Amino acid sequence: MTNTARNITENGLTLVVGGTGKTGRRVVERLEALDVPVRMGSRSASPAFDWEDEASWAPVLRGVEKVYLTYYPDLAAPGAPGAIGAFTRKAVDAGVRHVVLLSGRGEDEAQECERVVQASGLEWTVVRASWFAQNFSEDYLLDPVLAGEVALPAGDVPEPFVDADDIADVAVAALTREGHTGQVYEVTGPRALTFAEAVAEIGRAAGRGIAFVPVAADDYAAVLKEHGLPEELVEFLTFLFTTVLDGRNSGTADGVRRALGREPRDFAEYARRTAASGIWNT
Repeated sequence: MTNTARNITENGLTLVVGGTGKTGRRVVERLEALDVPVRMGSRSASPAFDWEDEASWAPVLRGVEKVYLTYYPDLAAPGAPGAIGAFTRKAVDAGVRHVVLLSGRGEDEAQECERVVQASGLEWTVVRASWFAQNFSEDYLLDPVLAGEVALPAGDVPEPFVDADDIADVAVAALTREGHTGQVYEVTGPRALTFAEAVAEIGRAAGRGIAFVPVAADDYAAVLKEHGLPEELVEFLTFLFTTVLDGRNSGTADGVRRALGREPRDFAEYARRTAASGIWNT
């Protein structure tokens, strides 16, 4: 029997931290479709949640049973383990029962945060994700795709891009169904592609030429700063390209299949679906 066939648990109020982000908004949509009570955890919500303002955490946690926990900009950012530790202590005090943590594959700092959650006394599930396919359509890579040239400090190391819809499906299963407590789901796509191959897939789906140009990491960081990206995000992206994309994450993993009993979505499917939405139209 797969986890998806198990009985749905009784679901109280669920807090989605980062509820307007790539995975968070998908988790919110799915929970609402299941009639699960949801509270958005974001600076624009009421009550507001801000990782930089610890006083905002307790009001958001009040009455919450489960939490989908994401951290901005990433668990690999400096200070993340301390923030996660402080948040989980407040969650315990508030009576939260279960936390589903979105983590990063191949990031030592993210795995430290996982250990913090695992030692918190809360029931936990970890969703450890590879590089999001949606970075090409909902984030900093959209403008380069539209411009017809994606310049990145990424060589020939392949990455098994994961679809954010798969991440959300796994998270919602962990939040609403039995059998996921204490599990680490390492989620990837079904095959690995280089960034050049991924860009070529997008070009084919969009019906136009999109070039991939490898650049030096320092030059890439300088361009990001010129375009006004926050320093912390520039540092994080540089870290990803220079450290995480060293081949350690090239293999695929079985987290989607273990959690959901099906295969993950392929990058080509993501590209076709996204192209059909028109977001890559110039």
